[in-house]
Amino acid sequence: TLTMIVAVITIVGVLVTRAPQVFSSATPPVLPAELVLPAGAEALAFTQGQGWIAVVTRDQRILIFDRKGALRQEVALVEGLAD
Repeated sequence: TLTMIVAVITIVGVLVTRAPQVFSSATPPVLPAELVLPAGAEALAFTQGQGWIAVVTRDQRILIFDRKGALRQEVALVEGLAD
């Protein structure tokens, strides 16, 4: 029993002292200062991935931007497919 208690305390100690180093080394992605949407587009939501940002607009489009803020692709959403 004493061996198990010492082992658990040791493992917890290692996790507590090493985990902040692991998490602090991850740098958040850099976002552009602003994204210029096409005329009439109103953003509803956005998501991001490795090297891209996607914006969903009120007029049912998905706009794909690169990390510098340049529009790369526009995808029109089709309603009624889930019915």
